[in-house]
Amino acid sequence: MSLHRDAQAVLAGWVAPTPEEERLREEFLTHLRGHEDAMWRECAPGHLTATTAVLSHDGERVLLTLHPKAGMWLPMGGHCETSDTTLAQVALREATEESGIAGLTLLDGPLALDRHKVWCHPPHSWHLDVEYGAVAPPGAEAVISDESLDLRWFPVEEIPELSDEATRRLARRARSLCRTA
Repeated sequence: MSLHRDAQAVLAGWVAPTPEEERLREEFLTHLRGHEDAMWRECAPGHLTATTAVLSHDGERVLLTLHPKAGMWLPMGGHCETSDTTLAQVALREATEESGIAGLTLLDGPLALDRHKVWCHPPHSWHLDVEYGAVAPPGAEAVISDESLDLRWFPVEEIPELSDEATRRLARRARSLCRTA
């Protein structure tokens, strides 16, 4: 199965928890139908990306990266690569690469959708972000990659101001799923 078909199947089968995310789900599916290259950075109007909230083993803390371009504390995430075959694989790969933590366990997902303006294609384009959660093994130590200015664990309910509501929502949803797993 191609990554494009996987994304269509994942989004077609996902039950959006809010009306806003249902609107995004439909928008993402329309974008996939209209763009064979919708999974790739080269798709100028916008492209699908995957983000992952990495939680501590007990689900109480979330690992955030101080993103160099956005200047905000955000979850791990990024672009699809040609070697990826599923959105879940993109989410896990990006989380592992950006956190430096081996052995992450991906939670059932997606957990949320978000659409945000980026500058991949000036003056701007869009990331159509499919969001997941993952749990780190006990004792996991993060290692800062060249894609981050800093990495820190924050209590889920104490994500710093220099973040956004999408990050807070994703961390809360991941923690909720972690607690029921």
